[in-house]
Amino acid sequence: MIAAGVLINTERGRISETAEALLEHPEVAEVYSVAGAYDLVAIVRVRQYEQMAEVVPTRLASVPGITSTTTLMAFQCYSRRDLERMWGIGLDDETALGDPPSVG
Repeated sequence: MIAAGVLINTERGRISETAEALLEHPEVAEVYSVAGAYDLVAIVRVRQYEQMAEVVPTRLASVPGITSTTTLMAFQCYSRRDLERMWGIGLDDETALGDPPSVG
């Protein structure tokens, strides 16, 4: 699976409706509203690199409310959650998510 983070700026006051419109595309796994230089970050997943060339500049860029995008292509995935699932057999959910175990 090929993944990319798409950093998105929206028209003023259109963050929520733009995020919802992005989620209508099956390639968009998640959309986060964020603080800083961008308004939204969309996580896009496709099976082939060539698909990304269709999804981001054509489909996503045409979503109403988007004023600009910057795409960050992922090379490799590092996930604490996946590592803990693999090596944390027997840990309860709270400990696996980084919360301290309860004492008692």
